[in-house]
Amino acid sequence: MTEFDVTAEQIASDEDDLRDGLTGLAGLAGLVANALSVREMLTAVAGFAEQAIPGVDGLGVTVLHVTDGMLRIRAWEVTDPFVREIDILQYETLNDGPCITAMQTRQAVVSGALGTDSRWLRFGGRVAALGVESALSLPLLIGDQVVGSINCYARARDSFGEHALRLGSQFAAPAAVSVFNTQLLIEARERAEQLQRALRSRTVIDQAIGILRGRAGGSADEAFERLRQISQHENVKLAVIAERIVGDAVRRAEARQRLS
Repeated sequence: MTEFDVTAEQIASDEDDLRDGLTGLAGLAGLVANALSVREMLTAVAGFAEQAIPGVDGLGVTVLHVTDGMLRIRAWEVTDPFVREIDILQYETLNDGPCITAMQTRQAVVSGALGTDSRWLRFGGRVAALGVESALSLPLLIGDQVVGSINCYARARDSFGEHALRLGSQFAAPAAVSVFNTQLLIEARERAEQLQRALRSRTVIDQAIGILRGRAGGSADEAFERLRQISQHENVKLAVIAERIVGDAVRRAEARQRLS
């Protein structure tokens, strides 16, 4: 058979893969970040990717951000527990593997024999011991910015050929938008939490200033200076000192009520 000959089975298989890919892309297009939690969004993207990319036994989607020039993992979700085991090994234990390489190089990475792949000797040997031999990692790009990755794994050798790479790359482009939206959602929630913590700290500091003024008189600035001096002397954050003063005042008030 020449390289241009194809069988009916191959044509049917390609058509099935194409239908699966279109179904995955359609599902991806229907995701609305505001309606889903971070975990739900990543789980949904992972599920659609698994449907769109042939040969996958398990898959994960990762969100990252860049801090001081370093790639840092923010969150990830997987379609199978064995993928989480692999990614913990890759992200937390070894800091090495095809996903990290794909994100660093901004290029798709394929391996059909992880156990003997010289690029990640420690990672590959340990993953092969789990019965996984093939990997396909696709960076998720918004312009030149890496926002995450899709990481496909299969137990058989040489599971991801040109067909899987092409379909995976087609899926990765719109998936990057969903993951980028998830990244923005994470950042917005982190900022909201930071603001809430700052507001709570400000409130308890104001309460502590009022308590100190009630005890010793003086201005708000003088009471704040006393708080600051205690904080420096004990090497404890100002908000913690304020919480302690407020807590002591509440306990004393409760004790007086019980005695009255």
